Amino acid sequence: MSKNFKLAIIYSIIFSILFVNTNIHAKQNTQNIKHIILFIGDGMHLEHEIATSRYLYGTDHNLSWHKFHVKAPVATWDVTTYNGYADLLDHPAYDPLNINPIIGYNARRGGKFPYPLDKSNIDDNYFLNPRFATDSASAGTAISTGYKTDDGNIAWLPGDPANGKLKTIAEILREKKGFSIGVVSTVPFSHATPASFVSHNVHRNNYYQIAEEIVKEVKPEVVIGGGHRNWSRTYISETLYNELKNGLITDYVFVERTPGVDGSQLIKNGASEAINRNKKLFGLFGGRGGNFEPPIPSDTPGSPNIQRATIENPLLKDATIAALEVLSKDPDGFFLMVEQGDIDWANHANNYKWMIGTVWDLNEAVKSAIEFVNRPNDNIDWDNTLLIVTSDHGNSYMRLTNEPKLGIGDLPTQIGYDYNWQYPDGEVTYKTTNHTNELVMLYAKGKGASLINKYRGEWYPCTQIIDNTQIFHILAESAGIPQESPLKIKIEKPVVCSNFYSN
Repeated sequence: MSKNFKLAIIYSIIFSILFVNTNIHAKQNTQNIKHIILFIGDGMHLEHEIATSRYLYGTDHNLSWHKFHVKAPVATWDVTTYNGYADLLDHPAYDPLNINPIIGYNARRGGKFPYPLDKSNIDDNYFLNPRFATDSASAGTAISTGYKTDDGNIAWLPGDPANGKLKTIAEILREKKGFSIGVVSTVPFSHATPASFVSHNVHRNNYYQIAEEIVKEVKPEVVIGGGHRNWSRTYISETLYNELKNGLITDYVFVERTPGVDGSQLIKNGASEAINRNKKLFGLFGGRGGNFEPPIPSDTPGSPNIQRATIENPLLKDATIAALEVLSKDPDGFFLMVEQGDIDWANHANNYKWMIGTVWDLNEAVKSAIEFVNRPNDNIDWDNTLLIVTSDHGNSYMRLTNEPKLGIGDLPTQIGYDYNWQYPDGEVTYKTTNHTNELVMLYAKGKGASLINKYRGEWYPCTQIIDNTQIFHILAESAGIPQESPLKIKIEKPVVCSNFYSN
């Protein structure tokens, strides 16, 4: 019996136990959820999580969300990916009323779990040659609206019809339940992931249009992100920036990156002012390229050490708490999406050190949200709160090696620059600087988490895989407003699963 086969059996047993245990709670009442916190690690594959866990704790599955009891693998393909595979297979193009999910993601070749939970059934060529994968705009749209769409679309139907605007989960929760809504990101606030929850556009690069819609039409109660004009002119127009800065847009308390001033304290003070004045909160930060400068880990074996790159941007945990402080004042409830977007940027660069710092940043933010829910003597607890951590897609096809194996506080030898990093000692490998169609993981805690169980294998028979569009339905149903899916699945489900994925 091979080592990989033995590991596959062990992981199968572990996940079988996990799924059985979580099903015990499947009958709980989920109609009273008033607080939804969704974390997205952009471009974060399971190997990136394991790498960061090894650096911080010396073990593979010890990040804050790894302790959640409900977990599921997630398929992330979009319409562009589906059509790429369909063309190779001489299969009809994407039709929302006649979807064969196995065209978008085939577990026979890609595995039933993300690597390294499944090693025996993964064909590298399936992901790399040719390489089809979603982008963050269409992936964000799937999660925020329940629709599959084309690369580049922001809450908009595929094919870019004139009337293609899609209502997002944030808008639905505000309209149906009176929720306050917010988005936080370490990349520009008008970038793909935050934009897909609070704006609509036929293309993600229409940053000025997206920013205008967010601020003047959708008007979330909280917006915190990068894209400050002093460091990048790409993401917000000079006119809109000046309107915010000069108080001409009266909805918001405006806080911005200020030379020499601690951004974490600025956003904390801004949240207090917004609460005291009954205003919304807008925090505009960012550095070169628009994103927050990422935290910097040190190669200090036995003693992990991560420092802020600058005090002028808040850490994600501080931005998250500021957002939660403002949103939680709404007695009707709230929805908050928090993105660590620099994980994706680090993986595009194949920059391991950068990646460790950004996943640490996400881990700290999730820990802070858990602590916020755990605070005593308020109306927020795990009986009325759902917290989800997931990723929108894989990136970089990074793989760790066990010989040599990186331990606590260890970083690999890393030489190069920009997008040409090399790892001569062999502790880590990369196969691409782009997104991949690999499965990612979802982790859930709180009331409503068990709703995930009803979707396992629905699109992908004989697996535990859920589709990213189903995250939208989990969020809506958890709040007591289930939405009918517009997508129709056409797949023959086998009576016996034993041979379904064997060839």
